[in-house]
Amino acid sequence: MKIIIVENELYLAQSIAGKLVENGFETEIYSSIKEAMHSRGDVYLLSTNLPGQNTSPLITKFKDKIIILMVSYINNDTVGEPLKLGAKDYIVKPFMIEELLRKIEHYQEYQDLRKKTRLYHEYMENLLQEIKVDYDPEKLTYPLVIQTNYQRLVDKLVFAFVHARNKPLTFVPLGNKGWKEKIENASDKSLLYITEIHLLKKVDREKLLSLLKNYDFILCTTSELETAFPTITLSTDSKLYDQNEILTIDDYVKFIVNSFQYKFPDTELSKKLGISRKSLWEKRKKYGLFKKK
Repeated sequence: MKIIIVENELYLAQSIAGKLVENGFETEIYSSIKEAMHSRGDVYLLSTNLPGQNTSPLITKFKDKIIILMVSYINNDTVGEPLKLGAKDYIVKPFMIEELLRKIEHYQEYQDLRKKTRLYHEYMENLLQEIKVDYDPEKLTYPLVIQTNYQRLVDKLVFAFVHARNKPLTFVPLGNKGWKEKIENASDKSLLYITEIHLLKKVDREKLLSLLKNYDFILCTTSELETAFPTITLSTDSKLYDQNEILTIDDYVKFIVNSFQYKFPDTELSKKLGISRKSLWEKRKKYGLFKKK
């Protein structure tokens, strides 16, 4: 990690740089904003005591980086306005290097978490982008049980719901041994999204449903479930399938026809299914899978 030090007091800058190098960081020192504007660093230690120099352009340009202000005193000019522009934090001179290292480590962890969150969000959007849900997320209420023949259908609905409501979500797959502790430790403000109830024994299902009386949740089940909680059913004839799921022949044919009927002519589609064009036509008629003109 490279740390850019912008400080016109050379002795102070060299002292800070030396201690940072001892802790495994790469450093560069600049005495002016103009020079530092062309730098490329991960962290910027920016002195607000630079006579005749405006720090705003540097903060604006590198606001996605970790900018820590080094201030001699605290007021709106040295701290308030720079923080509004995008600086992350400040530290008052003189300071202990350990205090500075803690701040750098904290914001590095924060940035790493933001990157991971963005990555997972983009991955989920890509994973679910082909899923079509004929249900308005705004109409969802909880607690709620959703019966479905395809979990990703509910995944799409739940993620759209919490995104629209800006509500924190706790995912509880019941295939994990620690599911009970995860529910009990969840925040009061969080919505529980519970899946894989089919993996629980009957006695554990009863314990789960009793426990959930005190929580906000949406429970997804791919089998019928007797419960006093409000229940809706969502299903699809064009579901995708996972490698750990065995489809019936009828479900497989419906999946292939729905997914590829606009990509291949019937001659090739029937060949890939290993059936005749006549059989393909009969299956279209049976399942109502005719092409839309």
